[in-house]
Amino acid sequence: MAFDPLIPYNDLPLLPPAGDLETKAVLKKTIAAGRALAELKGLGETIPDQSVLVNSIVLQEAKASSEIENIVTTNDALFRALTVASPSGVDPSTKEVLRYREALWTGFHDLDLRTVLTTNTFVNIVNTIKEVQTGVRNLPGTVLSNPTSGEVIYTPPEGEGVIRDKLRNLEDYIHSPDGPDPLVKMATIHYQFEAIHPFSDGNGRTGRILNILYLVQQGLLDMPVLYLSRYIIENRSEYYRRLRMVTESREWEPWILYMLDAIENMARLTRQRILDIRRLLEETIDLVHDKLPRVYSKELVELLFRHPYTKVQFVVDGGLARRQTAGTYLRELESIGVLNSFRVGKENIFLNVRLYELLSK
Repeated sequence: MAFDPLIPYNDLPLLPPAGDLETKAVLKKTIAAGRALAELKGLGETIPDQSVLVNSIVLQEAKASSEIENIVTTNDALFRALTVASPSGVDPSTKEVLRYREALWTGFHDLDLRTVLTTNTFVNIVNTIKEVQTGVRNLPGTVLSNPTSGEVIYTPPEGEGVIRDKLRNLEDYIHSPDGPDPLVKMATIHYQFEAIHPFSDGNGRTGRILNILYLVQQGLLDMPVLYLSRYIIENRSEYYRRLRMVTESREWEPWILYMLDAIENMARLTRQRILDIRRLLEETIDLVHDKLPRVYSKELVELLFRHPYTKVQFVVDGGLARRQTAGTYLRELESIGVLNSFRVGKENIFLNVRLYELLSK
C-alpha cells in the first residue's frame, strides 16, 4: 500500500530494512567517517580532565539539538546558568537546554551500569528533557506538519501496542550482533526511532541523544562529545528531505550518506575544537606559571576550563584554597587578563575570556 501522510503509519516496516544498505558509495563514506571518528576518540583520550570536554562540547551539542526544535538560547545564558547559585533568573529555554545536557550525561552514565539501550532508556531521556513523567504515546491525533503551510507531512504509528511492538523490534536490531557497519546501523536506528515517534514531544532530541549513546555503546567513542547537531542545523532542510525519502519510497542510500557525512564532518570539527581547547589550556598554564608563580597550580588552571565561568566556591570545592585565598587567586588571574569578573545578584563570577570566545565560534 502506498504511503499516505494522513494515515497513521502502522505499516512502518520493521528492521532490518530490506535490501543491501552497504552500497559502494555507502562503504566508501563509511571508511572516511570511521577514520574521522577514530581520530576524535584517540584525541579525547589525551585530555587529562575529561570534564573540560563534557562541560563545553556536550553543552554545545545540547544547544544545537534544542535549536533544531526552535528552543533557542545563547552561549552566555547557558554558561552563566551553570555557574550562578540560584536558578530563579534562568529563562525556560535555557533550562530546557540544560535538561538536554543532563539527559545525555545521565544516559552516558547509565551505559556504564547496563550496556543496553531500551525503551526504558528512551523514556528516561525524554522525561529528563521535558521534566515530566510520561511514557509511550497512547492517544490518537499526533501528526507532523509543515511549520509554514500547516500541511500534514507525516502521521506516525498509532496505538500504544503497535508503538511498543515497533520499539521492541528496534531494541532487537540495536543489540543484534549481525547487520551492517555500526555507523550505517546508527543511521537506520535514527530513522526508525524518528518514524516510530513514540512520544508526544521530545522525539527529535531523544533520537539525537540515542545517536551519541549508540556510538559510545559500540566503543566508537569513549565520551559523548560528537557535536552532531550542528551539522543538522546547517543542513536542516536536507535532513528532513532525506528522512521523507526513506518514508515515502524506501530510499535508504541518500539518508545513510547524509548521516555518514554528518559524522565525518562533525568528528573533524569536534577534533579541531578539542585541539584548540588543549592548546589554549597549555598557553594559559604557561602564562599563569610565568606571571603568577605564587598563585600557579596546574589544577587551578584546569579548573578554569571546566566551565567558561567560575567563582570562588568552585575553587573551594575543588580543594585548591580557602574562600579568602580563592578570591585573591581569581582577582590576580583577572589582573593578567585571564579572567573578567561580573556581578550576578549577590555573587561575583569570573569569565575565562579566551575559552568563551573559542566555544562561541
